[in-house]
Amino acid sequence: MELSRPDPKRWLALALLCAAQFIVILDTSIIGVALPAIQTQLGFSPGGLSWIFNAYVIAFGGLLLLGGRLSDLFGARRIFTTGFVILTAASLLAGLANSQELLLAGRALQGVGAALIAPAALTIVMRLFAHNGAELGKAFGFWGAAAAAGGSAGVFLGGVITEWLAWPWTFLINVPLGLMVLALIPAVLRKSPRSIGRVDWFGAIAVTGALVTLVYAIVTAETVGWASAQILILLAVAAVLLVIFLVIQAARREPLLPLAIFKAPNLAAGNLVMGLLGAAWIPLWFFLNLYLQQILGLSALSSGLALLPMTVMIMVVMVGFSGRLIGRFGPKANLILGLLLMGAALLLFANLPTNGSFWINVLPASLLAALGMALAYIPATMSGMSGAKPEETGLASGLINTTYQVGSAVGLAVMVALAASVAPHGGAETADLLPGFQTAFFGAAVAAFLGAAATLVFVSGSAPQREVPVG
Repeated sequence: MELSRPDPKRWLALALLCAAQFIVILDTSIIGVALPAIQTQLGFSPGGLSWIFNAYVIAFGGLLLLGGRLSDLFGARRIFTTGFVILTAASLLAGLANSQELLLAGRALQGVGAALIAPAALTIVMRLFAHNGAELGKAFGFWGAAAAAGGSAGVFLGGVITEWLAWPWTFLINVPLGLMVLALIPAVLRKSPRSIGRVDWFGAIAVTGALVTLVYAIVTAETVGWASAQILILLAVAAVLLVIFLVIQAARREPLLPLAIFKAPNLAAGNLVMGLLGAAWIPLWFFLNLYLQQILGLSALSSGLALLPMTVMIMVVMVGFSGRLIGRFGPKANLILGLLLMGAALLLFANLPTNGSFWINVLPASLLAALGMALAYIPATMSGMSGAKPEETGLASGLINTTYQVGSAVGLAVMVALAASVAPHGGAETADLLPGFQTAFFGAAVAAFLGAAATLVFVSGSAPQREVPVG
């Protein structure tokens, strides 16, 4: 069997896959500090500007399940390659865009490419290292560190590019990176096995429509009001589409998401916790960046530098210690501790002062949050993946990525709405902005603590030790 003979190029392949993960997460965050420049040049309204971020996240989160299924049916390497072709072409389109419509189309297509890349890459990682639990744990450490590095590096590189080059390069940077990955794929990655079956296109349309409608409703609720007819109708449509999706999955012989997969140990609980992790982590990063720039007065570049210690902490802990800690104490204990530490850090951020100091008020809490993320991310991923059958690893990876992305998008939308609800209308002074930031941090802390409680109640304490390093 393929998994019984370790691939001699597996570590080189892991490096390429981690680079892919880095690029996918980088694209989520790199445009943040470039938004004012884009708004000035292309004339976006404040509401329209948010769709530069949302177009990517919605396409990414909405199509991840389909990407995972396609990986199982057509081979993970083939789908991985297709995703990078789409991502590279879309990045070129976005970078050369001279209108709002072209830019948003490029961002949405970037999300489509990422939705193919992420589950295919995680599937390949699982298959490359499934023969050895210690190696799999170490591989997950590098994988998680790549994601964390991509998120933080996006903020830093966005600041560097915006200040020293021009905003189109926040997209165009993907073109040489994508071409490099595409050139290395044939030499580094083995052809992946394919499964016999059909794609559940109706299910894909229903679930993608449900996710897109839900996120759109939450994102726009701040401007039109949660009790408005528009939002209520959108939420009802999302609920109906979700019910239709579940009915299709129960009725079809080859569904997009076989409901029986949730019988796998810890899979449902792992996905729930992963969604709450995203709902805590992404708002933390988003509002901390705003605090650094709008309250402490740091430049985009300085703000990016201020977030680098978090990246270093996450990478060091994930690569150097997470595997050993999981092997010694088990995934459940690490997951609970990580979420509790992140929640504690968010409570510290919820009390940030107007005249705060980076060294006193920001750095210690940010390192505590990074430690929490480093401890929680890998156990949550493994819980959501470990019980899946070999032929369903693409589906499971698509599902765990979906819950993180949807949790991130929904969590951020909710925290933005909370922040707006306590900020004075029209206020733009420091004293006006800070209460909203503090409220958002507190809401994110609630998400982290709910994740810890869900782990305690629903995640089995006997998570698969065969898939973690033992020392």
